[in-house]
Amino acid sequence: MSQPASPQLIDGFGRRIDYVRISVTDRCDFRCVYCMSENMEFLPRSEVLSLEELYDVAAAFARLGVRKIRLTGGEPLVRRDVLSLIERLGKLPVELVLTTNGSQLTRMADDLARARVQRLNISLDSLRPERFRELTRTGRLEQVLAGIEAARRAGFKRIKLNAVVLKGRNEDEVLDLVEFARDSGLDISFIEEMPLGQITEHGREEAYCSSDELRELINSRYPLKDSSESTGGPSHYFLMDDSPSRIGFISPHSHNFCGDCNRVRVTVEGRLLLCLGNEHSVDLREVMRQYPGDAGRLEQALIDAMAIKPEKHEFRLDDEPKILRFMNMTGG
Repeated sequence: MSQPASPQLIDGFGRRIDYVRISVTDRCDFRCVYCMSENMEFLPRSEVLSLEELYDVAAAFARLGVRKIRLTGGEPLVRRDVLSLIERLGKLPVELVLTTNGSQLTRMADDLARARVQRLNISLDSLRPERFRELTRTGRLEQVLAGIEAARRAGFKRIKLNAVVLKGRNEDEVLDLVEFARDSGLDISFIEEMPLGQITEHGREEAYCSSDELRELINSRYPLKDSSESTGGPSHYFLMDDSPSRIGFISPHSHNFCGDCNRVRVTVEGRLLLCLGNEHSVDLREVMRQYPGDAGRLEQALIDAMAIKPEKHEFRLDDEPKILRFMNMTGG
């Protein structure tokens, strides 16, 4: 007798959703210029999902066939007692991964590895201390580099650097960042800036660096070969003959990646965002707090939400941003 099919989340365009990014906090110890304003107002505690509620959301997704959960923020590792949540999530039948600015890794990398976090993404936009400070407003490069080294020693399955490239700010460091990744045995992805939130630091159209420009630059020193390798996210990877490091590009403008989107996001206040670049969402916090402990009702809310997942985003550099929430509110 055949077994019943495992439950799955399928949207209206036939795409299977098997990857969820869950924000555990909107707070961060950095104030990166492309992510948030310098004087942010953060959510009051009553509006933030508890660690137990965050676990319940993750477990519901796992029961519905999600196989990859990424923890994001803000900076996820600044949330109090977050390790207790991570330890519980590490026991779910999913690949557990985490995005971080690296500031807390010197004290937490070993614990994260023991908690079964398999892969890390670490933000690194500059290798110059003064510039790093300018881009993050509050960050110290030496602290992040020490965190990267602690993560390397901890033995994660894979570590990837993420660099948002802004023309006139850090595009002259692209080759230096590639060399750093190669020397450290790490992967690296270069990201086109996401047009989320009102910013005053720079004009997005003027600061735009396309993935094609960067790929051509890198290829001039390190010949790149296209790769079919994927980690389940939006990065398009390229390989080099003389290094195991992979070079990725995340290109929301120049190479829209919506066609095979397999992802949704949950913000720390419990909004299920069906698309990075649209406001289609469902209030999971309301469901959980109105019907505490009702796992079936939570699962049904996730299933029903698939009907409103849009086909694609419409990012434009020359318009005022349509999405006013910052990246720290969106969840990485």
